[in-house]
Amino acid sequence: MGNNAKLKKKVPTTETLKRPTKAPKRTSVCSFRSVLPDDAREAEILKDYIAWPETPSVPANFSLKDTTHAPHSTFTILPHNGGRSWHVGDQLEVLIQINDFNGRPKKSGGDVLFARLHNPTVRAGVVGNVLDHHNGSYTAVFSLLWEGSAQVEVILIHSSEAVTVMERVNLEQPGRIFFRSLFRFGSVSEAAICNVCLNAPLEQLCNYTDIRTGEPWYCYKPKKLKCEHRITHSFGGYKLKPMPLENKLFKIGVNMKASIRSPGPSKITILPKLKALNEAVPAYASGRVMSRPVGYYYQGAWQPLDGTTVHQFNNAAVISQCLKGKVVHMFGDSTIRQWFEYLIAKTPNLKKFDMKTPPKTGPFIALDYTKNILLTFRCHGPPIRSPMLPVSQLHFVANELDSVDGSNNTVVVIGVWAHFSTFPVEVYIRRLLSIRRAVERLLTRAPGTLVIIRTANPKRLTPPESMTTDDYYFLQRDKILRAIFKEVNVKLLQAWEMTQAHYLAHNLHPPPPIIKNMIDVILSHICPQLGI
Repeated sequence: MGNNAKLKKKVPTTETLKRPTKAPKRTSVCSFRSVLPDDAREAEILKDYIAWPETPSVPANFSLKDTTHAPHSTFTILPHNGGRSWHVGDQLEVLIQINDFNGRPKKSGGDVLFARLHNPTVRAGVVGNVLDHHNGSYTAVFSLLWEGSAQVEVILIHSSEAVTVMERVNLEQPGRIFFRSLFRFGSVSEAAICNVCLNAPLEQLCNYTDIRTGEPWYCYKPKKLKCEHRITHSFGGYKLKPMPLENKLFKIGVNMKASIRSPGPSKITILPKLKALNEAVPAYASGRVMSRPVGYYYQGAWQPLDGTTVHQFNNAAVISQCLKGKVVHMFGDSTIRQWFEYLIAKTPNLKKFDMKTPPKTGPFIALDYTKNILLTFRCHGPPIRSPMLPVSQLHFVANELDSVDGSNNTVVVIGVWAHFSTFPVEVYIRRLLSIRRAVERLLTRAPGTLVIIRTANPKRLTPPESMTTDDYYFLQRDKILRAIFKEVNVKLLQAWEMTQAHYLAHNLHPPPPIIKNMIDVILSHICPQLGI
């Protein structure tokens, strides 16, 4: 079965999809919304797959009082079928009612809601599945996976009206983030704006489209120098149009990252699993509405539900023993660099070689000669919001993968997501399909190679970031990544639920306890028999 057919099977058929919208008329030689011709059909299927439910229109003179208001919204724990007590293996259903600033029930869906069940005492947590009923009400479903107390938490990430605004901004301002390059020849220097696409005729642009992957990249031509004189790449900044009225839809604690309370109980007590429960059906897949968490925390340790046993790699000796004789290549953004830095800090014999490269982007190499360990990190190619780095180090992940020999002792770790949130989803789809093809080529020539791909994760939000690096954009791209790699022989590092289920606050760069759990999962894939 081809990838298009596999994806088509996963497209929701009952969900109300967002109203069709048209991109602004193309006035340039390039487009933010183009993909390779052979990928066009799959890209359309992916866009349908992530389509958000219908959201209210937000006219220029909209009334804030008619929009979603978390303090007026509520959730209610629904009683168990039959009225009996809750047991491990049951499903808990919670009804969420979204109201406006006047306390009136909303009549449409499209709000972005996160739900979590947790117990701080035993450091347990699991993500709930939120179902949109498209009428202002939602159902959050939780798998009950530990004994004792469990507290329901519901967070409004964004109102449906805010989603409308974010979709509009992404449509109308696809280039709202920009980059700079320095051109130099002899004593003459010039700077120019660069991006995935620039609104200018070809004769005014330097075309740096990658000849192997087809990934587009352009800079405005310098006035005095040639395109070949480009020497650096760096983040330029943001150019967002002012939205004074719409900004009221992005208030922390009111209609963004705001808690929704229950007028009644918000806790339950979970009793031991009933012996009569059908053992043939997984405990987390029973009930009317399915909750399928990928894992949960207990005693602060991540417990996957896919059959993987996660060991604890608590000291340098056991980490080094696991990595003995291994070559580990890490490609991606700063959330992958976190893992490189963690391993360097925890294993003193793994020595980072000073390559005189930029500290944020690398590339980096670390070696342990005694254990014969090689660890590398390289940032992905543009668009990447980085301090100044040489263009000689702007490498696309797909091209790097084509240079990896691969073997039973080779591990490849990839994390590409955080720098794509400001662009239309086609930019991300194009990049991931390019990487998928390279992964498939690698696994064809070296089937024993272990490939691990990191998913996105939610982060701390501030109003200015809502139009750039936002959980709504990340959520869409997380779904795209999972769909694209679903049928490929890779391991997914489930960063989204590992971050959302944890008791610590969301952060683009998860805090050390979460990173430790992530590394334990990675090392458990590499060395399933080791650990403590």
